Amino acid sequence: MPTDPGSRPVPAGRPPRRARRPGPARPSAARERRRRRARRRAVLLVFAVAVGAVGWAATRSVIDTVRGEVCTITAAGTSETFDPEQTGNAALIAALSIKRRMPPRAATIALTTAFQESKIRNLRFGDRDSLGLFQQRPSQGWGTEAQVLDPVHATNAFYDALVKFRGYETADITQIAQRVQRSAYPDAYRDHEGQGRVLASTLTGNSPAGVTCGLRAATSHAAPATVRAALAEQMGITAATLGPGTLTVTAADTRLAWAVGHWAVAQAGSTGATQVRVGDRSWSRDRGADGWSPGRASPTVTITLR
Repeated sequence: MPTDPGSRPVPAGRPPRRARRPGPARPSAARERRRRRARRRAVLLVFAVAVGAVGWAATRSVIDTVRGEVCTITAAGTSETFDPEQTGNAALIAALSIKRRMPPRAATIALTTAFQESKIRNLRFGDRDSLGLFQQRPSQGWGTEAQVLDPVHATNAFYDALVKFRGYETADITQIAQRVQRSAYPDAYRDHEGQGRVLASTLTGNSPAGVTCGLRAATSHAAPATVRAALAEQMGITAATLGPGTLTVTAADTRLAWAVGHWAVAQAGSTGATQVRVGDRSWSRDRGADGWSPGRASPTVTITLR
């Protein structure tokens, strides 16, 4: 058998194997693992960015929603913030003091009391049988459960009790509130006198352009006749003219006009009002957080409900 020096013998009848052509070198296993890890990290990064964007969008939506439902009450350089429910209830309490021709001090006492008792919310629960804005107890003669849960009845019942105390107009707020309420925590009202003063000053019209609310777009609007009836019940204002989606009120003076205008802004969360004008000055729902426009006020108030 012929042999080739340096090689194995080739069996007779079998052709010699062809040498393989050289090709590109395969990457090492370690390098391939590094490439796979890099691809996974890139995919995860893209996913994280996408999730983060969605999460931020959702978070921002929540923040915008919360920010959009805040009312700011300003008087004498002091501002307090409340949600629309609290502001609407506060406006009702102040309006009833105007209807009853009581001094702003009465509204201050009532609002201070309501803030301490319920945070100005019409609560359906409380200590023992306490209910409503002022946490009045039916068992103590404030009315039936249904009555103390009616904000108009509850507020009038508070004022009825307040006027029985001679000199309440100049009395210490906390002391007179305790005499009316007979609370187990007689000094607690003092913590909220500041909020009571700011609310009363603006909502009785003594601090012009002091109530502004940033609200979401209205999904429905109360009928002008419904708003006129509420204004008459709460503030005693009857000089109001109905129009297509509007209610125009003629107040006795500019101070009362501001009380009506502030009441309308405070109630806009439930009425769907989109604009309130006091003379040439206006509050608009879509720019509510910006406050009132400049201009000259007058006794004419126009509430837009469309």
